[in-house]
Amino acid sequence: MTLTQLRYLVAIADSGFNITQAAERVHATQPGLSKQLKQLEDELGFQLFLRKGRSLEGVAPAGIKVIEHARRILAEAANIRSYAANERGEHRGRLLLATTHTQARYVLPPVIAELKRRYPQVSVDLFASGDAEVLDKLDEADFALISSAGGQPSSSGVAIPLYRWRRVLLVPASHPLAALPGPPSLAELSRHPLISYESSKLPESSLHRAFAAVGVEPQIAMTARDANLIKTYVRAGLGAGLLAEMAVHTREDDDLRVIEAPAELPECITWAVVPRGRVLREYALALLQGLAPQLDPRDLRRILEGNQDAEWPLAPRWSVPAPVAYA
Repeated sequence: MTLTQLRYLVAIADSGFNITQAAERVHATQPGLSKQLKQLEDELGFQLFLRKGRSLEGVAPAGIKVIEHARRILAEAANIRSYAANERGEHRGRLLLATTHTQARYVLPPVIAELKRRYPQVSVDLFASGDAEVLDKLDEADFALISSAGGQPSSSGVAIPLYRWRRVLLVPASHPLAALPGPPSLAELSRHPLISYESSKLPESSLHRAFAAVGVEPQIAMTARDANLIKTYVRAGLGAGLLAEMAVHTREDDDLRVIEAPAELPECITWAVVPRGRVLREYALALLQGLAPQLDPRDLRRILEGNQDAEWPLAPRWSVPAPVAYA
């Protein structure tokens, strides 16, 4: 049994039992992957997958536990490699970050630019998606960035509060909301079509909960994953945009009016979620500190290693980032 065989085994499970996709995932040939799977099954003495002809249809009962253990072994092997690289002072590699479109577009660029300046041999890969999909990439990513209103995101990882932010309304100058002397109430806002993020459609979203608390319903005219798309349809006259404050830039959006969102809408927090037990490379820790300078890097490492209880400092309000200087 080898780590390569275990890696191929997990790739098959994660590719929906499609050998071709699994081979592409691990940069192997399809015959080579199939051969390694057969050798592993021969060594164990039973089949790991259910078969129909030459196709794999699912995980065999005996294979479920094997795949679970394989994932843990591969994770620990990766931790050993990360620990060794940190001990050697090796600062090259790949950083995969799962994040939402808003964070990728409006928050991360200056932080990643400074990271690349400090660690030029590190390649950064962004997996930008909707809120519901970000945590699905956590097994592959070094960590994920996700926002929530209220409590920390539901995940088996370690959630680290980075910064707090509020939503704002974006409307054309001719929109009725632009004539109000202050932010609208939720009752006033309910009279107008809204354009917001995909998560706004969910009945359990903070938006729906806030409207329900005052006995009205929002008119969700349209949703999008990307803030720029929301702005496009605001300009097209489909409704008032409700989006994150960091997604609004004076130069880009000077043709629109920015209005404070109703005070009843709760503040949001952006979290970094790190897989529990993951040993992060030094450059991944540096990126976290660039996003949240209030974090003590020594405490951060001890907490992630499980050697200290998590007592995070209060996340500060988001502001337009100054040039980042890592310690």
